[in-house]
This record gives sequence, structure tokens and C-alpha cells, in this order.
Amino acid sequence: MKRDGKEVGPASVYAPPHTMDGKAMKISDNPGKSPNRSTLDTLDISVGGISKSAGNETVKTSGIKMRGTGCATKGVMSRGPMA
Repeated sequence: MKRDGKEVGPASVYAPPHTMDGKAMKISDNPGKSPNRSTLDTLDISVGGISKSAGNETVKTSGIKMRGTGCATKGVMSRGPMA
């Protein structure tokens, strides 16, 4: 269908779902990664600092010392990915 020189309408007018090389796509009931996270036994739940899947890891206290902190009141160590 055309309106004002542009094609409008449902996507089925253009092409069925396909990959970038033109092959047909497989439509699944559970898109994404398995296992199905909609059930409670496979869901990774955390409340506060307690996680269902986490072991007995200790709190990370190491890091690198920041530069230019001056009179820091909340600490001078940085943790996490710093690229």
C-alpha cells in the first residue's frame, strides 16, 4: 500500500522474517537464552545482599587508588572495570 509516496502497512507486505543473508528465520516460543526464566526454580533471585546463585564470596575490598581526591571523605579506592 502506498500513501503520499511512501509504503505503509503491515510488515508482511514487505517480507517475511529473515536473516541478513536472506534465509528464513526459525520462530521459537521462548526467544532468548535458555533456560526458561519464567519459572521460580530457574529464576536467579536476590534480596538485599543475599543471592540464590551466589556462593560464600567475601565482599571485595581491593581496588586501585584514585588520583586527585584531595580531602576525600568517602574513600580513595576505586573498584570495577576501569578501561
